[in-house]
Amino acid sequence: MSEINIGNMFSKLENMINDALMGDTLKNALDFAEYLRQNGMIYTGTHCEISYKNQCACYIYIDVASQAHGPWTIWTEGEYCGENDLVPIGEHMKEIAWANISTCLNCGNSCSPGNHKMIFGKDFSNVCNAVLRFRNPDAVTLECVKKLVEIRRHVIDDMECAE
Repeated sequence: MSEINIGNMFSKLENMINDALMGDTLKNALDFAEYLRQNGMIYTGTHCEISYKNQCACYIYIDVASQAHGPWTIWTEGEYCGENDLVPIGEHMKEIAWANISTCLNCGNSCSPGNHKMIFGKDFSNVCNAVLRFRNPDAVTLECVKKLVEIRRHVIDDMECAE
């Protein structure tokens, strides 16, 4: 994508955020969008995907009317079975991640009826393919999400180096 298109896609995301959210929720979502932009992420506009080097980094969904995911939700992409040397995750961050495990709701995707996952050293059952879901994250939770996205970014960089 060209720089203009990338800017336009982020403008679209920021417009959606401004139209749907208010107060601290608006501030947090705009902060997260800026974090994504500064870290080379692209809002594709397709299936709410945020990509990095043509690989999915996370998903962001904004819809005030959605009972299940509104007004905004972030799903992280990747495996979190152990520690990442480049991005340290403290116990508090692990607890935030564990509190936001995405439970499989038998939606018919390939995860139905849920997967067994090890997430930062702890076992979980009935986990959706989108392992972690953060609904209406506050500023502290967003710091955890940013670290998880950073882990994913390093994994994508490592995949690129291995090719």
